[in-house]
Amino acid sequence: MSAPEFMSPEHVAIMREKLLDEPTVLAVCRDLDRSYGITYVLDDGPGGEQVRWQMTFDPEAGVHVDLGDPARADLVYRGTWAAVMRAATARRRGEEPADPLTLHGDPAVLDRIGPAFAAAHRVAAIETSLPDVEERPEQHARMGADVRDTPLYAEVAQHLDRLLGPTYGRPGVLRDLEVSPDGTQVVVTATVLDGPDASPRAAILAVRDGSIEPLTSDVGSAHGARFSPDGRTLAFLTDRRTPGAAQAALLRTGLGEAVAAPVAAGAVEYVRWSPDGRHLLLGVAGEGADRAAAAGSGTTAARPDPDRASWLPRVTSDSDDVPWRTLWVVDVDSGGLRRVGPERWNVWEADWAGSDAVVAIASSSPDEDAWYRATLDHLDLGTGDVRTLLTSDVQLAVPTGSPDGRRIAVVQALCSDRGIAAGELTVVDVDTAETHMPDTLGADVSDVRWIDPQRLGYAGLRRLECVAGTVDTTRWTTEEQVRSTGSLGGGSMHPAAAFAGDDVLTIQESYVKPQRIVRTSGGRDDLLYEHRHAGVDHLRSIAGTAAAVRWQAPDGLEIDGILCTPDGAGPFALVVNLHGGPVWGFRETQGMTYPWVAFLVSRGFAVLSPNPRGSSGRGRAFAERVVGDMGGADAHDVLAGIASLVDRGMADPDRVGLIGGSYGGFLSAWLPTLDTRIAAAVPMSPVTDWTSQTFTTNIARWGLQFLQADPQDGDGHLHTRSPVTYASRVRTPCLLVAGAHDRCTPPGQAEEFHRALRLHDVPSALVVYPEEGHGVRHPAARADLLTRVASWFERHMPQ
Repeated sequence: MSAPEFMSPEHVAIMREKLLDEPTVLAVCRDLDRSYGITYVLDDGPGGEQVRWQMTFDPEAGVHVDLGDPARADLVYRGTWAAVMRAATARRRGEEPADPLTLHGDPAVLDRIGPAFAAAHRVAAIETSLPDVEERPEQHARMGADVRDTPLYAEVAQHLDRLLGPTYGRPGVLRDLEVSPDGTQVVVTATVLDGPDASPRAAILAVRDGSIEPLTSDVGSAHGARFSPDGRTLAFLTDRRTPGAAQAALLRTGLGEAVAAPVAAGAVEYVRWSPDGRHLLLGVAGEGADRAAAAGSGTTAARPDPDRASWLPRVTSDSDDVPWRTLWVVDVDSGGLRRVGPERWNVWEADWAGSDAVVAIASSSPDEDAWYRATLDHLDLGTGDVRTLLTSDVQLAVPTGSPDGRRIAVVQALCSDRGIAAGELTVVDVDTAETHMPDTLGADVSDVRWIDPQRLGYAGLRRLECVAGTVDTTRWTTEEQVRSTGSLGGGSMHPAAAFAGDDVLTIQESYVKPQRIVRTSGGRDDLLYEHRHAGVDHLRSIAGTAAAVRWQAPDGLEIDGILCTPDGAGPFALVVNLHGGPVWGFRETQGMTYPWVAFLVSRGFAVLSPNPRGSSGRGRAFAERVVGDMGGADAHDVLAGIASLVDRGMADPDRVGLIGGSYGGFLSAWLPTLDTRIAAAVPMSPVTDWTSQTFTTNIARWGLQFLQADPQDGDGHLHTRSPVTYASRVRTPCLLVAGAHDRCTPPGQAEEFHRALRLHDVPSALVVYPEEGHGVRHPAARADLLTRVASWFERHMPQ
């Protein structure tokens, strides 16, 4: 008679008969203190199904084997059918293959049931036939490049239609409040989606009488609004004429069409009014300049050359090939346009310092890496002289000059990404270059404006709180006027606020509440507008609840996070949502910002968004704990958070997954090398090989600084903190996601890890979006991504 197929019903029946009332097995099992269960779960069975079986060890009944779902399991072994069959075949040939199974649960259980397991194996082991297993395509590639015909995609599309559909063609997420100096006029920028397949655009709206009204055309994007000092003119940026290449425009308040300002060569990134209202300062990026990772990476728009042959190569040799960022001044009355500042002076951010000088964050090189070494410079427009006011051992951001030009406010912060800064507020005297650091009551400052020559307005974050306040620079006193456990700033990466006189204006929101524009004055809040629509109602109906949680790291350091849970009692399957940076931080934003959070909660998952050491909001010393130790103690902060939720009965230890982008993508790939109990991971825009990352990214020096590594040191962190180095340890199925235009964490990083995992028979899928950069932003691509993410977790962490 031929041998039964492995784990077929015939195989299981024979084992059960051999084990039934078997004396030696019963004798060993009597020593057990209770009944134990071990479950085996193999993905991608012969027909693509999941193959499950359980062994039960009972003091009275002995050992029993069953196919199908277990009633109870103390331990779970996970793997793929193909990997197990290949390992079994190799063992029959006398080889010693790596264990294809990962253990989930308390390993101490093995010590308790070990004798019973060995006895059962001796009694029930029989010869079985092993099927020939062909190499399968990647685990999730079975969905194909186009998932739009799958049932799950239909569910995702319906969800997104309910969430976003009510605002199609109308204002969506609000950000960037601006208020006139007298406080009578308020405008806000909103993201607008014209449909599920349309690219997002931005629009500027006036806040009036409890509503918002469009001020700009529905053609192209408009953003970056700034009122003139007299409040009579609004300057803003629009790409109406050339998509992706914004230029400045002026709109007289209360009047009709905007008037274009003189056109600068390149893309205008910001516009600022001189204190006397006679001039505009334009920050201009040359065509094809690198965009920051926070803006999606890639490059600014460049005009196509119809005469360029398609076969011509792309050539890069030195910094002269990199477009520069320059400053231009517009004479509002005459319309004249002139460049200011010396040659080879690359300006990342700038503002007026009085009406005859400019203050800038600048470097002598235009490459993206140079921003990390930029200085605070002062440019005298009359003489053309540039002098450096401040250098820092960290990064400088958000420069703003007092109206009288005597002092400069700037933020000094350890930064991972240009455009994302939260740190120490620093005020610099222009004449003496002396500095003063006002006490901001423990808040990391992310936004700062001069209200008048003596007072500064600021916004920032303190742990999970968002705050806004003012600093009197004559007495160096601070008044905190707004404090929220939700979020301030709307769609901004960090808290932001607008100021006029004694008023502080903020966009306030929380996990399932609508955005609200609030004016705070004298301790009183006045609601100017509530952005309520049916999409917010849908979010509230499906997203569960959000709560702040804290736990202790292995070294005793207290770590914060936000836990979103579905209705009902735990333990839940848990997805850990890891933020980028590492110097950034979660706060309680609407839907937690990322589209997968609420959707996963709606499908029964809990989602933890932790702020491990290195995050913003807890001062420079806390952020610096990650420098030289990326993937070290911060990784164990995350693992301790998982363990804490397991201990509290909130998380199922056998169903823990990871998802994250950028540095969160690195951690999502790194943690499975440390803990094989992770059931599934989705690393997005990850770093997986710090050596190849160093020589392909546009921010190489940042990685070397934060790793404190030298490429010539073969035993350094470039090697020892790279997930690919330890791919052989990984048993976690990984869905790797990248954007083809990402210059920060190039798509090759995801591909390297994918190939390393497949080399070791670990289930892996690689998804590269051809029109995306650092992160996935287009609505159609996001729907595709959300489908794949939900499918991955539901397949490997079934409810």
